[in-house]
Amino acid sequence: MGQGDRRPAGQPPCALQHGRADAAPERGLRRLAARLTHIDAEGRARMVDVSAKPATAREALAAGRVRMEPETLALALGGTAAKGDVRAVAEIAGVMGAKRTAELIPLCHPLSLSKVAVEVTPASDGSGLVVTARVKTTGPTGVEMEALTAVSIACLTIYDMLKAADKAMTIEDVRLLEKTGGASGDFRREDS
Repeated sequence: MGQGDRRPAGQPPCALQHGRADAAPERGLRRLAARLTHIDAEGRARMVDVSAKPATAREALAAGRVRMEPETLALALGGTAAKGDVRAVAEIAGVMGAKRTAELIPLCHPLSLSKVAVEVTPASDGSGLVVTARVKTTGPTGVEMEALTAVSIACLTIYDMLKAADKAMTIEDVRLLEKTGGASGDFRREDS
């Protein structure tokens, strides 16, 4: 805490305290809160009102990976895992995850998705499996969270199906690669 900050340790700044509308937030927090669309002026979480936004084409691409031992990768690629075809089940699980994003992430809008394509492929360096998900809709809000949820659920499914063979697997690099459409403009990750 800086000099002049008299709040008890562990207490959030005034801007983030419920019932403290009379307390002016710090200047930096006010600027930050203005950019956080899911936080209102009192610091409370809220679902963004998108009713006035036009429906436009939206698309997002996300990726992630599951790092595993070479023997585990061979098991996954060979289709001989005890629970079945790892890649096929993970791809379907990813589609299901995208469709249920609003149930899993509290402030996400339920969306009518026009496309969810999940693909599980071997990593080029042989270190595991790479998961990609491309999601599309026409609506007032984007599908970045749906793409990220699809990747996350597919990666978790891979782990679940192979954990009997390799509990040391790691899920890593879950990230948004690109998004198009909407007022915030297009985004493309440069390091992808």
